[in-house]
Amino acid sequence: MTYATAPYGTWESPIDARLVAAHDGHPESAGTVGAEVWWTEPRPAEGGRRALMRLRPDGSGPAESVLPEPWNVRSRVIEYGGRPWAGTARADGGPLIVFVHHADQRMYAFEPDAPHARPRPLTPVSAVGEGLRWADPVVLAGRSEVWCVLEEFTGERPTDVRRVIAAVPLDGSAASDRSRIRELTGDTDRFTTGPRLSPDGGRAAWLVWDHPRMPWDGTVVRLADITAGGAFENVRAVAGGDRESVAQVGWAADGSLLYSGDASGWWNLYRLDADAARSGAGVSGALCPREEEFGGPLWKIGHQWFQPLEDGTVAVLHGRGSPRLGILDPATGELADAPGPWTEWAPTLAATGTRVIGVAASPRSAYEVVELDTRTGHALVVGSAHTDLVDPAYYPDPAERVFRGPDGREIHAHLYPPRHPATTAPEGEQPPYVVWAHGGPTGRAPLVLDLEIAYFTSRGIGVAQVNYGGSTGYGRAYRERLRERWGVVDVEDCAAVARALAAEGAADPARLAIRGGSAGGWTTAVSLTSPSTEGLYACGAISYPVLDLVGWGAGETHDFESRYLVSLVGRPGDHPERYRDRSPVHHADRVTAPFLLLQGLDDVICPPAQCDRFLAEVAGRGVPHAYLAFEGEGHGFRRARAIIRAVEAELSLYAQVFDFDRPDVPRLELTT
Repeated sequence: MTYATAPYGTWESPIDARLVAAHDGHPESAGTVGAEVWWTEPRPAEGGRRALMRLRPDGSGPAESVLPEPWNVRSRVIEYGGRPWAGTARADGGPLIVFVHHADQRMYAFEPDAPHARPRPLTPVSAVGEGLRWADPVVLAGRSEVWCVLEEFTGERPTDVRRVIAAVPLDGSAASDRSRIRELTGDTDRFTTGPRLSPDGGRAAWLVWDHPRMPWDGTVVRLADITAGGAFENVRAVAGGDRESVAQVGWAADGSLLYSGDASGWWNLYRLDADAARSGAGVSGALCPREEEFGGPLWKIGHQWFQPLEDGTVAVLHGRGSPRLGILDPATGELADAPGPWTEWAPTLAATGTRVIGVAASPRSAYEVVELDTRTGHALVVGSAHTDLVDPAYYPDPAERVFRGPDGREIHAHLYPPRHPATTAPEGEQPPYVVWAHGGPTGRAPLVLDLEIAYFTSRGIGVAQVNYGGSTGYGRAYRERLRERWGVVDVEDCAAVARALAAEGAADPARLAIRGGSAGGWTTAVSLTSPSTEGLYACGAISYPVLDLVGWGAGETHDFESRYLVSLVGRPGDHPERYRDRSPVHHADRVTAPFLLLQGLDDVICPPAQCDRFLAEVAGRGVPHAYLAFEGEGHGFRRARAIIRAVEAELSLYAQVFDFDRPDVPRLELTT
């Protein structure tokens, strides 16, 4: 084949920003209602709402969106949300669905097969603070109730909030009467998940934790007996603790209690047998002890990494780094992986009979809804099927790499070199590279097809996603490297990868950039102000970041993360100097590289006030920069218009700094 020759960064690509925006986000909250499969799906072109999808089991057609615009099935519990819907099959009248509508955070009941079906509210509106919010529901048709997490604001401050497990009547009587909602637990625990009911309906299990712990630091499994009247009694702690994170709890068909805990340093699956689960004592041990993760960080209430099956086996997500789907036999400890091309599974497993439902992706395909039949071992896509809208030759060909940090420590990263089916760079030219720092920071960058990455690599710009120390997927010791060292370890690890790529000749040392959103925005901003990385990066793209630890830790963020800095930085009273010394807002005089700052004006997690203070310090210092703020966007952009503008602005920044021409995108106006 004859290749055209063009400088890196100038290659033409059919992957434009509109295509990126149209495919932003992925399916979530998969579940089953009888034999039907349901999930939520993003709609960037429809104001960023999430649609509720239904796949009938009779083969009568493709999946359908059961609610029209503007219905938006998304919960705001702990701001990051939680499982926003549940359903139950009925002998007559079709399924009954309950869901949370994002606009008012009320819970609604919906009977999609009823004539002239319309959602009806189940919960009231509260005028206090951010009102009432709901997540992780379970429909108990026999009791005519929904049991779920209730998050209730009691004042105007983001920390004026309480959380309990509550029972909401299905008859709608609580829609205008708060007193009709029964509280099943007290509010002595700051955070709670929804209940998981035993097969006989006699017990409930759930997770709790309290400040300053985050759920990946330490959680407790609570167990209660359920009275005939539907109350909880004999509540006791049966697993977990201050230094053990339990990510999920569930029930096996035989009445034993399963949970994913990291007492060994890895999230492994444990079981309390039926008698022990009744009494609250006696752990049988790990069912498949491995130095692998069978769980993950509980950023959303209701994540599911395992799902017990009727035959006694358990569908599990497991692995180092990328989780894969397997079927575990608890009796033997044998684990058989599911077939198929998928290499990354999201924590949203569901099961019915012998069928396991999940959401999975690979480096060559975006996230799809996948069904595994455990009888036959066959797996197939049943929803949100990936379609190649452009020639896959424009997709990157990524590789997993392990680099070494300052003390010889391992640093996991994914490399996406520039790739184009018909264009190559002039001989001897080294490509520009952008280091991507993921959010969290207790999280991980997955190795999957991402059209935003392909947008850059198909134009001749390499991407290096760094799973710096503090990332999940590599055991507790790896993620605790960041303890009290946020703004140090993450910055060092990203820099180590950038320097290694330059030393290898894989990247142009004069054309390195860094970018990230949320916690990744923090890492990017610190990297542009740290003496340890001075002169390393030619520019940076900072999205909805933390920029001022003092302000962020003193009431500028939401309740869930309001004490996160205790583990990431240290207690403010013990280490006040760290809060100031590490904050980019206090070192704006060190910024010399051009940067782009992107912010949602409705962001309550990393509020615009942080950007305002940083920009005020940068103003007049002669550093080229641009600030784009988006009305109606929160923490992360969901609407197509904002996504398109952000992607094109980032490319324009690189074009100007790396000195190549991109006439296909609007020129980003940089000011000083």
